[in-house]
Amino acid sequence: MTDPRAAARPTQAVILAGGQGSRLRPYTDDRPKPMVEIPGTGTPIIGHQLAWLAEEGVTDVVVSCGHLADVLKDWLDRADLPVRVTTVVETEPLGRGGGLKYAAAHLPHPDRPWYATNGDIWTRFSLRDMADFHTERDAVATLALARPRIPWGAVQTDGFGHVTDFIEAPPTTYEINAGVYVFSAGFAELLPERGDHERTTFPRLARELKLAGFPIPQGAYWRAIDTAKDLTEAAKELSALR
Repeated sequence: MTDPRAAARPTQAVILAGGQGSRLRPYTDDRPKPMVEIPGTGTPIIGHQLAWLAEEGVTDVVVSCGHLADVLKDWLDRADLPVRVTTVVETEPLGRGGGLKYAAAHLPHPDRPWYATNGDIWTRFSLRDMADFHTERDAVATLALARPRIPWGAVQTDGFGHVTDFIEAPPTTYEINAGVYVFSAGFAELLPERGDHERTTFPRLARELKLAGFPIPQGAYWRAIDTAKDLTEAAKELSALR
């Protein structure tokens, strides 16, 4: 039997891939951040993202380029990709909100919902479940929520101040924006021409109870690749998963 929710799930997505990745130097001296390879995989971050999107039913992706755009476009042209890819280039910085709006204008189906992700996120969870969550809450926008591990060991104490345990790199108690989104068809019209949607569009939708937060399921893989240490940790985690 066909799942009636399937028709509302996006088949198109935007990847914001224009960041300079200054904290990933020297890896980003000659390539944009999404083109940095996850050690041991032979594939850049964006390659993992495109494979994941395809597995989740996406057929068309708009990649928004900026820093060293030609390097990324050349790889996309040569690679055997599992989805149809359109590249757009910001000729001047538009901010994350403006960049999303510019990229969304090139989606093949502007009257349908869409996914979006930042170009430095490496993750695996069910986008289909996230899309269903979005639809069930009648949201205009839904963001994935992660609980990343803090980079230090934590100390646990009792009510008398006695140390009772040491916990290595525990998950934070706070949920953060995981950089993966589901947007309804009309969302792009609410984005600024320039600037950050997290300071304009998202607060407005939150006040209207039209912004939802989807917790990434416990045990699902998620990591933002911001520094050389993140690359090292991602390689270790990949090895452990095999």
